Amino acid sequence: MQLKTKEFESLFTDGLVGIAEIFEKNQFELRIAGGAVRDLLSGKRPEDVDFATTATPEEMKSMFQAAGVRMINNKGEKHGTITARLHDENFEVTTLRVDVQNDGRHAEVEFTTDWQKDAERRDLTINSMFLGLDGTLYDYFQGYEDLKYRKVRFVGSASLRIQEDYLRILRYFRFYGRVATEPEKHEPETLEAIRENGRGLAGISGERIWVELKKMLVGNHADHLLELVYELGLAQYTGLPADGNVEEMKQIWQKAHDSSPKPMTILAALFRSQEDVEKLDLRLKLSREEKNLGLFLVKYRRDLVKGQDEHDGMKLYTDFIIDSREPDSQSKVLELLKYQGENKLLVELSRWSIPRFPLSGHDLRKLGFTSGKEIGTILQKLRDTWKKSHYQMSKEELLATLSTS
Repeated sequence: MQLKTKEFESLFTDGLVGIAEIFEKNQFELRIAGGAVRDLLSGKRPEDVDFATTATPEEMKSMFQAAGVRMINNKGEKHGTITARLHDENFEVTTLRVDVQNDGRHAEVEFTTDWQKDAERRDLTINSMFLGLDGTLYDYFQGYEDLKYRKVRFVGSASLRIQEDYLRILRYFRFYGRVATEPEKHEPETLEAIRENGRGLAGISGERIWVELKKMLVGNHADHLLELVYELGLAQYTGLPADGNVEEMKQIWQKAHDSSPKPMTILAALFRSQEDVEKLDLRLKLSREEKNLGLFLVKYRRDLVKGQDEHDGMKLYTDFIIDSREPDSQSKVLELLKYQGENKLLVELSRWSIPRFPLSGHDLRKLGFTSGKEIGTILQKLRDTWKKSHYQMSKEELLATLSTS
């Protein structure tokens, strides 16, 4: 087949046309590779476009230099990737490769000119296609058919592909959440290969695992896929608690997934204590914000719950935010409301701006109060009065209450 869509045509900027001319002049083939092909076939304009070529890195350097094209970021060169910059755009071009040796984390590669051999070393059929710059699709493993029927399959033997890089287990789940329309349409042999090779995840760095887990958690079927992580015995190798509360997680996902929860909001449902968050952090190296959100949700999911007063359900949460005085407390409470399924309050609170308490110790000192302790006590009392007024009372009104008390 030949692709002629507006998304495909839109890729042909001055930069790409210039790069394409250089390869054509030097008689090397250049094709779009991997995820960008999948996106284009799905009718999306890809955010990132990677290219593959029959030219070696040395040949690319030589022809780019001859054409006066600048090259940046030479870190990828040993893996066969050259990044050329033309017309303010970067183009990552990688030489076709075959794996000669790998340890389940990193591969040693050799360059090739065989497009099918390069496709063979890729993880999933939907990621193994190439697209010529004339729109011709090169599909060696029925990736287009799988994409059309929303199937996620490994290229060739699932076990072999996984043993080349154990992170592909989580990549499989992540892409399943992006492509499959129904939760339980896995090939049994794929799940068996994942189960048999799961312990390989123990040797993968926490940072790489966390990148894939997060993408999985914001995709479709995240509840089903996380349950699979437990059913297939993978949790212990990823830092997730061995006795994770899977039933709670499934309930929370049903409540929250339509309101774009953060990955940690869904994951927190698995945790039975704050210690589970600490252990996950040790394994996955969470950001401070992610860890703090996990600790917060585990601590307050049962304690900070909307009261009986239906007319003012939000006040409990707004008072909490004002009392905490932390800059990110409102965003944490918004995630808590997603967790609790409080959609109406979520909309209200996301529109709410934190009001500023109109008084400070300086105002009390001007009235003659000198003791720091006394000023602190009075300020807290006035803050409580202000909260009861729905944060409406002005500085003058609050100070007036002092003369009447």
